[in-house]
Amino acid sequence: MPLPKPPASRAAILSTSAYDTQAAPKTRRATAKAAPAQADEPHPALELRTEAAELPAARSDSGGMPVKAPSRAKSAPPAAPAPQAKPRKPRSNGPAKLFVLDTNVLMHDPMSIFRFDEHDIYLPMITLEELDGHKKGMSEVARNVRQVSRELDALAAEGGPDSHEGVPLAKTGHKEAGGKLFFQTTFLDVSLPAGLPQGKADNQILGVVQSLRERHPQREVVLVSKDINMRVKARALGLAAEDYFNDKTLEDGDLLYTGVLQLPADFWERHGKTMESWSQAGHTYYRITGPLVPALMVNQFVYLEAPGEAPLYARVTEITGKTAVLKTLRDYASGKNAVWGVTARNREQNFALNLLMDPEVDFITLTGTAGTGKTLMTLAAALSQVMEDRRYSEVIVTRVTVPVGEDIGFLPGNEEEKMGPWMGALDDNLEVLARGDASAGEWGRAATNDLVRSKIKIKSLNFMRGRTFMNKFVLIDEAQNLTPKQMKTLITRAGPGTKIVCLGNLAQIDTPYLTEGSSGLTYVVDRFKGWPHSGHVTLARGERSRLADFASDVL
Repeated sequence: MPLPKPPASRAAILSTSAYDTQAAPKTRRATAKAAPAQADEPHPALELRTEAAELPAARSDSGGMPVKAPSRAKSAPPAAPAPQAKPRKPRSNGPAKLFVLDTNVLMHDPMSIFRFDEHDIYLPMITLEELDGHKKGMSEVARNVRQVSRELDALAAEGGPDSHEGVPLAKTGHKEAGGKLFFQTTFLDVSLPAGLPQGKADNQILGVVQSLRERHPQREVVLVSKDINMRVKARALGLAAEDYFNDKTLEDGDLLYTGVLQLPADFWERHGKTMESWSQAGHTYYRITGPLVPALMVNQFVYLEAPGEAPLYARVTEITGKTAVLKTLRDYASGKNAVWGVTARNREQNFALNLLMDPEVDFITLTGTAGTGKTLMTLAAALSQVMEDRRYSEVIVTRVTVPVGEDIGFLPGNEEEKMGPWMGALDDNLEVLARGDASAGEWGRAATNDLVRSKIKIKSLNFMRGRTFMNKFVLIDEAQNLTPKQMKTLITRAGPGTKIVCLGNLAQIDTPYLTEGSSGLTYVVDRFKGWPHSGHVTLARGERSRLADFASDVL
């Protein structure tokens, strides 16, 4: 048998991916799936013509000697092209943007440098100087600064920050960041208006942005800052400036999940034919199928009120495929179902009491304007389940200590006495709850008040890290002033048998740099919706007094 002819041209080096593909071929299942895709291959005649056209160019390295092209029948079959990893599609067209971060962005979100997709990050040297000045202390800002410093140290560990090529942000494992990090290592010639003092840190950052825009005219240089005045000055100088939006759970507070859904007027006509119903333990269950099911979530309340017909108030208890199960509610508006002497005065309060009294619901969020009864209902449900049902051992109340006006300074006493001035709402509601039994007399009410207060513990947020609450009813008041990280720290304290209730009014946020979209309360409402052991209700109508209701509407 004659030996085959020697090759006429030098072979190409096999790529690493192609070698790995040939060394470890795919399984039969993958080959079977890829078989139908062969129908889209070009016609063999077209493929041969393409190869013939490419042969002279492929043999330009053979010394210029004319070589007769071998016939297709004798040539070896061409190797299949090596599968390449599909590159991540950029979210924007054109060159990557260059974002210059202000110090307050890093203080607000320590992971912000990894939240800009494929775009690059530039840190001025004055930003690092300001971070160094805020790293000491036990505040939330100091902890964020220390975390930022650790992330920057890990990024600059290899290659050094003086590289003009930039440090890949994905080097430390954050694959969502496709850009690079640049440090300011040289002095930038800045020419700002004479009215701006050159020594101020904000003006130096503005000068860096202006210099970068002059050096990189083909790229879009954007300043990112949480400081409104900083953005105003930048736009006055003709510089692009934006707020940091990645911390916001929702762009619009009106899109927040309310936990309540009104059923359409033709609900019975559209779902009555395929509906199943049964009674169990005093509740009526409805199993429905239809176009309404995809819009429902577990533990969401639904209602239908039509004139001349009995109203329907139910809660979604189960969603399986295209079917959902609705469970009618217990009527807490009736005096016989009063919770520690408190009855529901409107529809949303009845929904909230059904959640608060359900032992299967571990996490509850209640939002609403002032006077909607959030704290009163929660305290009544807590005392009823601690004192009467013995479901929980005690009530733990905490809140963030953010003053509305000027701080009054240090407070004397132990932890509970220091938290006393912040718990005025708790004292007011306990006074209302202790006044319910008029036949007990003054001594009886005093004894009941002492017993109730012995079951309520007031704790500070500053000492929550590392704790575990077992069989406790935890009430977090004014939760709208908490950051998402603080909210996570509190919720993860829950042990077996613990219920956590977060109360707040998103229209009364006192923490700097927090808005309705970035509040920790908004964060947990959006993240916990649909979980079978959590629930949320937005209370719509105030019940404090006619004066408070009118002031809440017109002021």
